[in-house]
Amino acid sequence: MSPQKLDAAFSALADPTRRAILARLARGDASVMELAEPFAMSQPAISKHLKVLERAGLVSRGRDAQRRPCRLEASPLRAASAWLERYREFWEASFDALDGVLETLKQRERAARKRKEKK
Repeated sequence: MSPQKLDAAFSALADPTRRAILARLARGDASVMELAEPFAMSQPAISKHLKVLERAGLVSRGRDAQRRPCRLEASPLRAASAWLERYREFWEASFDALDGVLETLKQRERAARKRKEKK
């Protein structure tokens, strides 16, 4: 995925309304009216969110007679997840190292307590 597309995906995902729209579309295609139902905002406002999601490649619109259902497009999410995965591995290694340091500190503290108890 190009850096520009990755930027667009993360920018689109930064908004809670857009994440909620994607969560709804993960259950199946929906019209703009259906997507607008749970939100306290107008249909044009939902349409603006959908345009951001479309530009990021996260949503597409089909044609079904008069209806234009919105559909989740998962490939940009897979690419964003793969990008994040590299950093997850880094953080896991960092947390493992931190666990080792904390265990060493606990052992030293236990040893110091035992020395005090002997005195």
